[in-house]
Amino acid sequence: MKTYKAKDLLDERYGQKGSESREKFCDNAYSYYFGEIIRNRRKELNMSQEKLAEVVGKKRPYISRIENGEDVRISNLLLVANALDLTIQLTTR
Repeated sequence: MKTYKAKDLLDERYGQKGSESREKFCDNAYSYYFGEIIRNRRKELNMSQEKLAEVVGKKRPYISRIENGEDVRISNLLLVANALDLTIQLTTR
């Protein structure tokens, strides 16, 4: 049985780190991850997408797109995170 390192699999499937295809993969992965956090927190608070949209001044389909990882802009992510009592922390690597 052969074992694989995650880095090697990512390199093979999405290109080397820094490549356009790898960056696109990473962007999509982060968007998905943020969407899952938003969805889980909203459900934890027993809040509908409609109610969350109302609180942040958006329409329900927009919240759906965020939760599906389709449209995550930092300014809107901050609005939604604040409405869900979430904190966003930026750190250096």
